[in-house]
Amino acid sequence: MLSPIEIRLLNKLETGKRYPLQEVARISNLNPDAAMKAAMLLSQRGFVNIYEVKRKKFSLTEEGERYLVEGLPEEKLIRLLRETNDIEELRKKMGNEFQIALGWLKKKGFVNIEGSRVILKSEPTFQEKEALEAIKKGEEIDARILDLLKKRKLVKVEEVKSYEIEVKEKLTLELTEVVADLTPEMIVSGNWRGKKFLAYDVSIPSKEYYGGKIHPYERIIRECRKIFIEMGFKEIKGHYVQPAFWNFDALFQPQDHPAREMQDTFYLERLADLKDEPVEKVKATHENGWITGSSGWGGTWSLNKARQLVLRTHTTAITIHYLAKNPNPPQKAFCIDRVYRREAIDATHLPEFDQLEGVVLDENVGFKHLLGLLKEFFEKMGFEEVRFRPGYFPYTEPSVEPEVYVDGLGWIELGGAGVFRKEVTEPLGIKGKVLAWGIGIGRLAMLKMGLKDLRRLYLPDIEWLRKMPSRW
Repeated sequence: MLSPIEIRLLNKLETGKRYPLQEVARISNLNPDAAMKAAMLLSQRGFVNIYEVKRKKFSLTEEGERYLVEGLPEEKLIRLLRETNDIEELRKKMGNEFQIALGWLKKKGFVNIEGSRVILKSEPTFQEKEALEAIKKGEEIDARILDLLKKRKLVKVEEVKSYEIEVKEKLTLELTEVVADLTPEMIVSGNWRGKKFLAYDVSIPSKEYYGGKIHPYERIIRECRKIFIEMGFKEIKGHYVQPAFWNFDALFQPQDHPAREMQDTFYLERLADLKDEPVEKVKATHENGWITGSSGWGGTWSLNKARQLVLRTHTTAITIHYLAKNPNPPQKAFCIDRVYRREAIDATHLPEFDQLEGVVLDENVGFKHLLGLLKEFFEKMGFEEVRFRPGYFPYTEPSVEPEVYVDGLGWIELGGAGVFRKEVTEPLGIKGKVLAWGIGIGRLAMLKMGLKDLRRLYLPDIEWLRKMPSRW
């Protein structure tokens, strides 16, 4: 059964004649979208042919529009030659356009240069100006002139698609009322009886619609945040720029550690003021262990190195500063934010990325609580198999690297964790034990989304974003 718009279109068009879509819409008294829909339905039934027609549309560039109003540079030069032919005077009056105008007039043989003067040989014609006017009116112009205008970047070309409809088989059909939608009112009243209903072909591919949704990477960040908040943690924030004191020294990272070199860390030229920080205690801990029972790193600790400003290399700089201001247990805090390192850009490394950092401060917590907490987090993120491998970090002991199992990839390391050493907590006045961890969210997101290249998270690829599921 044909729909009303199909019947109307067939009855209005002649057989064997190709009609532009806009004319089809006018003749059949349909809007262009409805006319195209009817033509596509009829094409599937074999009654009409649809032809795609491509043509080039020419229009003036911004410079072309300006030349049309003000005149071509060579036109301006010809007018000025009526007043003077001195090159320097002409250059002053025309500015940058002088060289352009002179070049075109010489190329066409209308002028010569004699010493410091421009000599007019013959009265020029300006075909380009006439061509610009013709294009503005939508008229056709000579192909040679068109190529010249394109080279001068006065005209731009774009391809325009249109459609033409041809009826293959003429049918005279009676237009009858066909019901497209069965409404609740029709069912209740019973007046659906005896009516003809429009048949739908459910096998015809429908148009894809993409609703608005949160970026998948942002969804993963929100999921991580939600898990820790539900576990009773407080979210904290801090500055991107940190003194090396909080980024390295307060964490008992030696001042000659490779990570502190210029090739690994972004340094700023200014120095920080550390007058309110526990500098002397940290200095003593580095040099001789202070009263922590450690022997320290030895050597001489440099205040100026600690005062250097850096783009934070980890969000531990934020969590340790938070604990120094809130040294009494219990404390549970986490930070999700951007960090910076001098990394070569490749599929798994970027110079800036997001890190999830967390700390627990309490009297009666230990290594087993840290492992249990991390296992709980990864399981809530959808990783069924979690294990821990021994690791080393200057500021934690014992230290581990959590790993999750991913089908097809095996065991993947996702960060580092451990219990803060006394060399970290005691100089800062922190009372109790501190469990700490740091997780790279970018790598976590790659595993959740099945990506092989970390850079895809930041590309403005609208097609990829559309096809990403709204839920995992």
